[in-house]
Amino acid sequence: MNPMHPNEPGEDSPDADPAAALASGRTITRNSMLNMAGYGAPILVAVVTIPVIIHAMGTARFGILTLAWAIIGYFSLFDFGLNHALTKLVSERLGSGKTGEIPNLIVTSLAIMGIIGCIVAAGMALMVPSLVEHLASIPAEMKNETRLTFYLLAASVPLVIVSVGLRGVLSAYQKFDLVNWVRVPMGIYFFVVPIPIVKWYMNALHPVMLALIAGRLIAMLIQLRFCLQIVPFLRPGVAFQRDLIRPLLTFGGWMTVTNLISPLMIYMDRFFIGVLLSASAVAFYATPNEIATKMWFLPWALLGVLFPAFSTSLAKRSQMASEIYDNSVKYLFIVMFPIALLVITFAYEGLDIWVGREFAVQSSPVLKWMVVGVFIHSLAQVPYALLQGGGRPDIIAKLHMLELPLYAVVLWQLIGLWGTQGAAVAWTVRLGIDALMVFFLAPRVIPAAAVKAVPKLVLLAAAIGAFYLIAQTETMIVRLICCLVILTAFAGVVWFLIFSDQDRERIHKRIFHAA
Repeated sequence: MNPMHPNEPGEDSPDADPAAALASGRTITRNSMLNMAGYGAPILVAVVTIPVIIHAMGTARFGILTLAWAIIGYFSLFDFGLNHALTKLVSERLGSGKTGEIPNLIVTSLAIMGIIGCIVAAGMALMVPSLVEHLASIPAEMKNETRLTFYLLAASVPLVIVSVGLRGVLSAYQKFDLVNWVRVPMGIYFFVVPIPIVKWYMNALHPVMLALIAGRLIAMLIQLRFCLQIVPFLRPGVAFQRDLIRPLLTFGGWMTVTNLISPLMIYMDRFFIGVLLSASAVAFYATPNEIATKMWFLPWALLGVLFPAFSTSLAKRSQMASEIYDNSVKYLFIVMFPIALLVITFAYEGLDIWVGREFAVQSSPVLKWMVVGVFIHSLAQVPYALLQGGGRPDIIAKLHMLELPLYAVVLWQLIGLWGTQGAAVAWTVRLGIDALMVFFLAPRVIPAAAVKAVPKLVLLAAAIGAFYLIAQTETMIVRLICCLVILTAFAGVVWFLIFSDQDRERIHKRIFHAA
């Protein structure tokens, strides 16, 4: 199934427009699948290896290691959005045919990112002594090795930030096969390499960190080689351009605002519950939250591909961008609705089997609310990518700046009134309002999106109504019957109302061809 618009004849042929091929349906579909594999493979490995690492290292050292993993993961925020800015500007030049400007753009961006990385590394190194001293959970005998580990971590910051920039170049060229060729082995390496070190060498943190940094260095060099094969930017005549600093930092600055506020709004509910309720309430809330947010796996894989695709297609081909937008929303709806419906249908029974009756009673109402929020937010990822790819990250950043204080007030009040379920209601309503806003703001980039916004929102409202019906049905057998009826009706709506004539014709051809 191709989740984008069907390619025109010859679109992916060697004679086709290279820029059009970068934003073609086949390219977007293939790269989304590659991203899902890239995100999923390390998770599967982690499930197996983490218990082994904990047993070998002990809980204290493993706790510090997980903190180091988290810091490495969040280093991407320290590039101040320049990764996305670089992807955006390179994609635009590919779309407009100004490929001669790309080498200078890459050199300038990587130089700025390297400088920022060095500044962040120096700042972090200065904070290490105080950080280690004030982390009361660190045993006294582990203070020195923790301090050395964090110094090594600080030294790796420029390396990580430049790697993120190189990945941005590959993303702009839609080379997600190369991106994931590095991402998958590195993700697996991170969860495997500590085991032999602590078992056969020494049970200490700093040799593990040295091994992780060595892996990062190798990954960066591989990415550099890939980039140089695509764009030989390290050659005579390519130089740092000061006039590129402002557009890079402007776009990156707005992206940074979004990257900082959005995770805060996703996770601040746990802290409020801990303050207003109890630690056990946090557990009853965090468990369904983790289940529900795993559904973002697919939309996020697609989002990473749509951002450069929109940037490329909008440079000259607004009609192609419009088709990508419409079909991305359509196929995300088709895929995500049955997943959300099934999770809501079996929320209580699934939690009962997995974590016990008490969790099922306390957490199933929270899970049902959150699945609705995740479903809505999944569809909103498409207008998010459109606004950012269209050069308007300021719209999303300003929207989140407005939402944050309002959401904090509503969240606090609803937790006080309805406990964890109140938090889930506030969380879901916030995501719903956010989605409504970005769907109506999308026409600022593609005017044609205004006409098609209302049908999308009607479908969204119908889906929420179906979720409510299932959530309010207590008897399992009745719930199952309702679920089957809704899925049957959904299949009819998809075939007769959502699918285009081209979609139906393509499916017919594939069925008869397979037969």
